[in-house]
Amino acid sequence: MTLPSAHDVALAAERRSAARLLLAHPLVTSDGPHSDLFPLIRRHADWLSKRFQQVLGYRLLVDSSYARLFKAGLGAGAGHRLERSTSTPFSPHTYACLALALSVLVTAPEQLLLSQLVADIRAAAADAEIELEETGRAAGKRTLAAALRQLVEWGVLIETEGHVAALAQDAGGEALITVDRELARVVVAGPLAQARDGADLVRRAADPGFGGPRTYVRRALVETPVVYLDELTDAERDWLRTRQRREAQAFSELLGLEMEIRAEGVALVDPEDELTDLHLPGTGTVAQAALLLVERLVERLRPKEPGHPATGGTLVIGVAVPDGLVDELLAELVAEYGQRSNWQRGYLEDIPALREAVLDLLARMQLMAQTGRLRAEGDGLPEGYSEEAPEGRAVTDVRGARPGGDGWELLAAAARYATHVTMRPATAARKRAEVQEELPL
Repeated sequence: MTLPSAHDVALAAERRSAARLLLAHPLVTSDGPHSDLFPLIRRHADWLSKRFQQVLGYRLLVDSSYARLFKAGLGAGAGHRLERSTSTPFSPHTYACLALALSVLVTAPEQLLLSQLVADIRAAAADAEIELEETGRAAGKRTLAAALRQLVEWGVLIETEGHVAALAQDAGGEALITVDRELARVVVAGPLAQARDGADLVRRAADPGFGGPRTYVRRALVETPVVYLDELTDAERDWLRTRQRREAQAFSELLGLEMEIRAEGVALVDPEDELTDLHLPGTGTVAQAALLLVERLVERLRPKEPGHPATGGTLVIGVAVPDGLVDELLAELVAEYGQRSNWQRGYLEDIPALREAVLDLLARMQLMAQTGRLRAEGDGLPEGYSEEAPEGRAVTDVRGARPGGDGWELLAAAARYATHVTMRPATAARKRAEVQEELPL
């Protein structure tokens, strides 16, 4: 076996750094926050373009001043949301302002006043028969300012004189804005021309096309914290089961990610902890409360004998959370940790708000979920999508792996955060099936 040369190792490291940057930041500019790595993207543009297309079905556009990776999404409810500077998520109204601003900026002059841009956005809203919150009011101003600040962060708008935040000032400030029309044109990744409406745009963008199950599963692996088996169709589960070892090597080489394979599903883990927008453990009241809550839920709800059908066990991906248990545990945590850990006063005085924020974080990390239909049951599939495994191929039975009914469920990956981990010895049957030990939920 011939060992790779120092040149080959350096080349692979450069390409991996560029690929990781694009995956985390799909829009990179030559003068933006990641300008130091932009030359790497330019240097390896052809290789990156081919690999992203082959592996994930993503299109990469590299220009002299920017690189844009056009991600495809995973369907409704699976996107990475935008947030304001206060960490509150964009509202539908904020997204509407963002879309209207982009529609104006693709044909805007190179420079214009902030007041003119606001007027043009209002006119565009009227033409599209979209009702905006009154931009003359404080709330409306803040919402529009948040959308414009996002465009500044992306480099679509440059604050030549003044700041777009002046829009939210009581007296109404002014600013001179420089527009990068080319960037404005490449921000939207979905097929706008073919879409009938917003929901149709999301569906079309998530369609894996000719790549089918292969492309969808790979996208899910790199874009979500964990892929549970019942979130995949029979065809997707079959493809993953027969190729997961090979895929683990490919993702390690391309992105430096390590694959963890468990009975309940698969996760790609970043040893450098860079390719995620969610962190647990984390800082702040919500992250601390979420970590403590999930620990106690696992202690209370861990099933006694989870397993894998291949070894004669019962697959458990989720367990029901009894009504009132989250509120009960949160009240205990606030009393025990709230004051001494200096949790935010607003949350201490508003437990329902804390509950909502904590459950939102745990749901986005796929540690908890609300019960509902799953992809394995045909939910959210594109029209004409093949969901059956090849004839004669047996796939893991995921029926009954989660509770039915309404309410919240605790998912298998939550066991990562248990304070006590139960280890079970591997059996001969488990070894023969090449199934790693399940997450100890």
